[in-house]
Amino acid sequence: MENWNTFIGWLHLVAEWLGTVWFSVGKVQVSALLLLGLLLILLLPWFVASGVEKALVRAGRYRPGANQATIYALARILRYGVLALGVLVGLNLLGIDFTALAVLGGAVGIGIGLGLQAIFSNFVSGIILLVEQTLKPGDFVELESGVRGRVIEIGMRYTLIRTNNAVDIIVPNSEFTTNRVTSWTHGSPYRRLEVPFSVAYGSDKALVQEAALAAAAAVSDTVQDEVRQTSVWCTKFGDSALEFSLMVWIGPDAIFKPGATQSKYLWALDDALRERKLEIPFPQRDVHLR
Repeated sequence: MENWNTFIGWLHLVAEWLGTVWFSVGKVQVSALLLLGLLLILLLPWFVASGVEKALVRAGRYRPGANQATIYALARILRYGVLALGVLVGLNLLGIDFTALAVLGGAVGIGIGLGLQAIFSNFVSGIILLVEQTLKPGDFVELESGVRGRVIEIGMRYTLIRTNNAVDIIVPNSEFTTNRVTSWTHGSPYRRLEVPFSVAYGSDKALVQEAALAAAAAVSDTVQDEVRQTSVWCTKFGDSALEFSLMVWIGPDAIFKPGATQSKYLWALDDALRERKLEIPFPQRDVHLR
């Protein structure tokens, strides 16, 4: 019985401490209980919003023919909306007058003007990317800064890009809306690849074309149909060689590995040229001595 009374006494002390007003902001009395409620208000909507997003994405995966990019964008926007609504409703239930937050809002506005404009710009850019769907998870992109890889996630402030070396790069969203971005997979899963090579002057051009077409046919990534045809172009009279380009169409799997794909065609070209005794020349210089 004595232990129970002690326990009840401790509960009264804790409740009294939680309810003690530390200071006031307008009509709002700030206490430990209020701060605890604010913490719950921030955490609960976050978990609910994350659950809604995951449920929507999971449901979209089991719907055949569903546009996964649209579902991802809708789930992300819905997550932000649920999070914002939950915070507003929670603050209202705690009895916080939003007019009392005018000072805080003014301070946030000044902060945006002084140093938070980059964060605000990245957030707005993320919303634009999700709504316009110019960038989607799974796209293979190349940025103006030289970063090249697959889009893994579009977040509130950044976009996560994973390179072919399994390096994750966090790129601010504003870089996708203000700079030039090359998307290798936007609109079509097929792309034409240019593979330059050269042969010695005096080589049989018809034999060069035959070797290049044979090299393209030997690579499994080559796409050949009525619309997409492999071709060989003579592009330049070089200083020491006649220069060509093998123009070949590649499919979705090869697009995500541009370096490895280029290497495959160069390897096959070298084999085909050697097989036909076509010379790949070294640079030549004429030196005149007086």
